[in-house]
Amino acid sequence: MSPSEFPIDLSKFDTKLALDPTKGLGAQEKKALEANIQLFRDAIVLFTATGAARGVSGHTGGAYDTAPEVCILLALFNHSKKFYPVIFDEAGHRVATQYLLAALEGSLPASQLLHYREANSKLPGHPELGLTPGVKFSSGRLGHMWPLVNGVAFANRDKVVFCLGSDGSQQEGNDAEAARLAVAQNLNVKLIIDDNDVTIAGHPSQYLGGYSVAKTLQGHGLTVFTANGEDLDAVWGGITNIVAHTGPAALVLKRRMAPGIPDIEGSTHGHDVIPVKSALAYFEKRGGFPDFAPLYSSVKAVAQPYAHIGSTKEVGATRVIFGEAVNLVLDTLSKEEAARRVMVIDSDLEGSTGLKSIHQKHPEVFVPSGIMERGNFSAAAGFGFEQGKVGVFSTFSAFLEMVISEVTMARLNNCNVLCHFSHSGVDEMADNTCHFGINSLFADNGLSDTHSALYFPADGQQMIAIIKKVFFQPGLRFVFSTRSKVPWLLRPDGSRFFDDKYEFTPGKDEILQSGSAGYVVAFGEMVYRAWDAVLRLRKEGLDVGLVNKPSLNTVDEEVRFYRLFSCGPWLMRVRGALLDYATDRTDPVRARRRVVQPKDWRKLFDPFPPVDSPQLTHITHTAARFEVRHVAPRTPAHAQVRVHGQHARGFVRFPCQVCYPVLTLTRYPGCGGLWEQIPYQGLDPESIMKRVKQLLAYQGTFYSRVG
Repeated sequence: MSPSEFPIDLSKFDTKLALDPTKGLGAQEKKALEANIQLFRDAIVLFTATGAARGVSGHTGGAYDTAPEVCILLALFNHSKKFYPVIFDEAGHRVATQYLLAALEGSLPASQLLHYREANSKLPGHPELGLTPGVKFSSGRLGHMWPLVNGVAFANRDKVVFCLGSDGSQQEGNDAEAARLAVAQNLNVKLIIDDNDVTIAGHPSQYLGGYSVAKTLQGHGLTVFTANGEDLDAVWGGITNIVAHTGPAALVLKRRMAPGIPDIEGSTHGHDVIPVKSALAYFEKRGGFPDFAPLYSSVKAVAQPYAHIGSTKEVGATRVIFGEAVNLVLDTLSKEEAARRVMVIDSDLEGSTGLKSIHQKHPEVFVPSGIMERGNFSAAAGFGFEQGKVGVFSTFSAFLEMVISEVTMARLNNCNVLCHFSHSGVDEMADNTCHFGINSLFADNGLSDTHSALYFPADGQQMIAIIKKVFFQPGLRFVFSTRSKVPWLLRPDGSRFFDDKYEFTPGKDEILQSGSAGYVVAFGEMVYRAWDAVLRLRKEGLDVGLVNKPSLNTVDEEVRFYRLFSCGPWLMRVRGALLDYATDRTDPVRARRRVVQPKDWRKLFDPFPPVDSPQLTHITHTAARFEVRHVAPRTPAHAQVRVHGQHARGFVRFPCQVCYPVLTLTRYPGCGGLWEQIPYQGLDPESIMKRVKQLLAYQGTFYSRVG
């Protein structure tokens, strides 16, 4: 048995089953429906467990849970064209449902399901429209689908539109707004909520006391029905009730997470991918299946083949080290003082963003909370409203975009907040494009304030040094880390760059290696890769230097201008967590870039000297502003405008003697998988070396190639 064939016969699924919601469920219909549900669940367990076998993680329980309602909706679609024939789902991690549906309709070969979340399989951790054949929508982040479904209902007034939800997704503020609009406009939207009392970090009934999905929706004005999600007659009755109701209605299905699956039923482990041993136990309990152990044994994790130099073989998760670093600060305070001065609030991600260790060691400062990033950030800011107090907030970098308005509010109120955004960039991002943490500079949305700083440490020891230094500093501090583990950086003599004696200086660029031929500038998870490239280039006789820029939104005038530009013909930035914002986003899939000509810059910078000013003009792109800085050139040779290239694949045509390109993300969507995302984006050491050699070959010429 191998991944080339799917060992469960999906042809036994009755794709033509049609059910009339105005009638009861007949015995034969119920039997056929039960068979479909069981086959659906068996297939979900079988192929999601391959994600565990190849080490790319995944999610089993949610897709397994919702099989009864999914199979019923398919039968309703077969019965009547009055139903909009898409099963929208605002829990993107239940993507296995969408992949199985694509296989059942013939858009995907069943065997491809066995490559779940594998790199380049087009089966990433969240559904992406246009990437996977048969997938009919992009779910995006948790709790973001219902507002869009409202729009679908506006455009299809004669249709009934369904949206699957969960007790986790319903915690997002988006859904509260969507509920009010649906009720006010009497939209024919029908929600089916899997209320299994399990999210990533725990059970909503425990960490969010008083929260009730049904009561919340009723309070917004929806008609709400509840049923036992594992009683098929009750589920059928509930769905027929919401269909019969004119206007928005919801069916809340109560069930344990992953019912019937050994080891994970009712637990938070059910939210994640099913372990292989649990999948084997499930099929053994079910009976009638061959031994799938050889299948799972044939699925292997793909190891990173590249051996980096200039760093340790040992790796550490900076996202976890963040929590340990906070503990080091809290350890210096009494329990009473810590509780008075510090509050750490979680958004159901404590195990992923490093807050778990704080919860365990310093429960006096910890507040468990739900999937409510906006409200939780503002609560942290409010705690830090008083001088000497600090609120600590943490979530994924992709979700930074959700709290921008709240960040502005905190800035206007001079609040003290330490924010940790983990899972930055694309490294090891199997959830793929919608979870890319690439808009980090959105946090830098102030104007001229000086109390907002963005930091991205290069390794675990630098993370500790940064937290110790900035923890009680006033204002907003944003610290970034990656999902992937990173090694510790080593000097050429084998000692660590950031040892116990290292002290972090905010705003300071760090020259790790001087070079006369030019400099590579990197931060975060790209530093050890850039260091590898620089070391190999130097072995080839190219005197290339390296700058680590842990302070993202400040300009170190001395290092950047006077030292670097005066001693090298180029400076190249390598970044895995930031986009170039001077782009044309008309194509959301390919994100085509355009070349910005000098006349465009004049329009952007009306109040400032023209772009051909005989001054050195440093232009830094950020999400909410363009900052123009003027520095008098040290030599006539540098009295030219230096503007960085628009993206990694090309350069802008300017009469410049110094090239300032950026090596950054250029390929959308991502490729899925783990380490494969970095070379796919051209951010690996070999790609960095290739670009440096191109720069050296082009030295002293104009740059016009874009593509």
